[in-house]
Amino acid sequence: MKKATFAIVGTGIVGERIINQLRDNDAAIIVALFDENKQRLNEMADTYGLFAASSYKEVLALKPDWIYIGTPPVAHAALSIEAIEKGLNVLCEKPLAHDAKDGLVMTSAAKNSEIQTAMHFPLMYSSSVRHMMKLIKEGEIGQIVRIELQTYFPHWPRLWQQNPWIALRKQGGFTREVFPHYLQLMYRMFGQLSITSHQTVYPEDESLAETSVLAIGKTVNDIPVFLNGVSGIGQQEELSYTVYGDEGVLKLRNWSELSIAQKDSPFEILTSFDTVKTLTAECVNAVDGKEALLVSFDEGLEIQKLIDLLLT
Repeated sequence: MKKATFAIVGTGIVGERIINQLRDNDAAIIVALFDENKQRLNEMADTYGLFAASSYKEVLALKPDWIYIGTPPVAHAALSIEAIEKGLNVLCEKPLAHDAKDGLVMTSAAKNSEIQTAMHFPLMYSSSVRHMMKLIKEGEIGQIVRIELQTYFPHWPRLWQQNPWIALRKQGGFTREVFPHYLQLMYRMFGQLSITSHQTVYPEDESLAETSVLAIGKTVNDIPVFLNGVSGIGQQEELSYTVYGDEGVLKLRNWSELSIAQKDSPFEILTSFDTVKTLTAECVNAVDGKEALLVSFDEGLEIQKLIDLLLT
C-alpha cells in the first residue's frame, strides 16, 4: 500500500501533536520536519527519528502529498502559496492567516490550482462533537433558540503554551487561538455567522493581546449568538459551547465533555459515541481520491473574517 507523505513545517507544541497523530496512522509517513528554531527542530527530529530539513526549499523539493504549516499566523500565507505553486496539498494550522487579506490571497491561490486544502480544526474529528452535531440535525433538542460560547482563562498565554508570540497583540490572544475552533463549529452547524455588536478590551501595554471580548451576533437563520471571553481572572480555565433548544440543551465543556439537559431536568453527561475518522485518515483519503471530510481554506477564510472583526 502506498503511503501518503507529509512534511511538518513548525514543530511547536501543536506541531508535535500532529507528528504523533501521523505516526499513529499506518497509511501516513512523515518525510521531513522543518522549523526556523533549529534547537527545537533537532530535538523533535532526534526524539522521533525523523529527517530535519535544512530549509523550506528542501521540504518543497521532496514533493510530499501534504505540507502541514504550523508556524505563527503571519507566515501562513507566504508558506502556503509557495507550496501551492509547487502543486502540493496544504494542511494549515488555524487561524487561516494573520488577517483576512492574507487569507484571501491563500484561497485565491488554491482556487487557481488543482491542489487540496485543509485546516487543523481538531473538534471536527472529535466523536463527542460529531455526536452533538448529529443530535442537533436530528432535532433532539427541538428548535434552536440561542448559541453561546463562554471562555474563561486564568492565564494567557496558558501555562502549557508559553512562546514568544502567543501573548502578543500582533499574532496571539485567545480570540485567534481558541475562538476559531468554536466559530468553525458554529459555521459548520448553522451556516454563515454575522457579528452585530462587540466590545474588545486591551491592556495598557499596546504589545499585548486582548483581555476581554463580548459579542452578539446571529446565524443566517437569525438564531442569536453570544460570545464571551476573558483572561487573567481568578478561577480555573473553563470553556463551554452551548446550543439551546426549546426542548433541550446541549453543552460541550472543555473541548470534549458533552452533556444534554431536557426541560426541568439537570444535565446528563453523554459517553457513548460512534467512532469517527481522524484528520490524518481524512487527509489520506483525499490523496487516494476518496471522499474526505476536510475544512477548506474557503471555510477558514469565513472564520478569519469574524476574528478580524472581533479584534477591531
